[in-house]
Amino acid sequence: MNVLISGASVAGPVLAYWLTRYGFTVTVVERAPALRKAGGHAVDLFRPAMDIVEKMGVLDRVQAGRTGTERLTLWTPGRARPVELELRKLMPAVSSRHVEIMRDDLSEIFYDATRDDVEYVFDDSITSISEAGEVTFERGPGRAFDLVIGADGLHSNVRRLVFGPESRFTTWIGAYLAVVSLPDHFGRDDRVEGVVGVGRMAAYGAARPSDARAAFFFRTPEPLDYHHRDVPRQKELLREHFADLGWEVPRLLRELDSTPAFYFDSITQLHLDTWSRGRVTLVGDAGYCPGPAVGGSTSLAVVGAYVLAGELAAVGGEPARAFPAYEAELGAYVRRSRAFAVGVAKRLVPRSRTDLWALLQGMRLINHLPAGLTRAVSTLGAKGARLHDSFALKDYARYEVASGQHSL
Repeated sequence: MNVLISGASVAGPVLAYWLTRYGFTVTVVERAPALRKAGGHAVDLFRPAMDIVEKMGVLDRVQAGRTGTERLTLWTPGRARPVELELRKLMPAVSSRHVEIMRDDLSEIFYDATRDDVEYVFDDSITSISEAGEVTFERGPGRAFDLVIGADGLHSNVRRLVFGPESRFTTWIGAYLAVVSLPDHFGRDDRVEGVVGVGRMAAYGAARPSDARAAFFFRTPEPLDYHHRDVPRQKELLREHFADLGWEVPRLLRELDSTPAFYFDSITQLHLDTWSRGRVTLVGDAGYCPGPAVGGSTSLAVVGAYVLAGELAAVGGEPARAFPAYEAELGAYVRRSRAFAVGVAKRLVPRSRTDLWALLQGMRLINHLPAGLTRAVSTLGAKGARLHDSFALKDYARYEVASGQHSL
């Protein structure tokens, strides 16, 4: 079967890898002219995603690309001393197997694992998809595919073409995120340092030698008026909301004029009744984004791609059976991720002085709790910090073409 995947970031290449293993012929189309270097922030891979990474044979590269961040230092306006959080105590409470890695690096690893077996078409985009699987493109000639899968992110083109306008499915959860790539001014790659106030947080950390990221989170009472591709307007909004925060923020904002990569988006969730229609389905943020930077969306995308490929393999690629099975297998995980993301967004960017006080006290408390107690508290419920580890991966190995037990 011929499968077209739109999007070459994370979910797309992971899905392509597993579909190829199961005997499908895969084409990936990507709007960008090359792999994106969009100033992506650090992302987290939790146990289920790490287990998939190991199955893909790229565990060593992923571990080698980890950020190495061990400490978070937060200043607050008007206070002489910062509050510090030892992340080595926090992360084991969240997952028993975890890596933080820059999104761009992860995308490159997954691309390298698939480029010899998958057709990649860069600098092109889908313009129409017929019920019969006939697809037209902005640049290339039209082609026919048995299945079309949108792995093209929160602002999915495939979702728009097949399901309708984005506004029908989005729920804004009150905040915005921006990430700026810039030189490493501080020369420390083991910590993230920042400043937090009511409704705003700015943080800075090295991504790799001589390369750093500044991240900005902020709240607004109502959604902002801008287009997701209008970068000058996004930079203007960032300056408006952070110009008076102090600390190193003015210097970080000056980098906006020269940054090689910039990312800006709302922290928004997607809620669709179904991720599938006919021979088309969605995976990762395109179908069920729990909220950028707050809901473990990268881990969820890796797991979703693995499950979708496995369910397709299990029924010989028949969408009427595979797509409902995929949604049933992943549905509870998606719902828990959404609920968790709303809670994180509320705590990460304080809405009041009381919320700010609670955030700082929580950081102090974690530092003083024994690691064993922190882990014990986190495992009290699958809705809590360990929600990712609570997802059990199915084994689809018997459908791999190499095993000689299945072919398409």
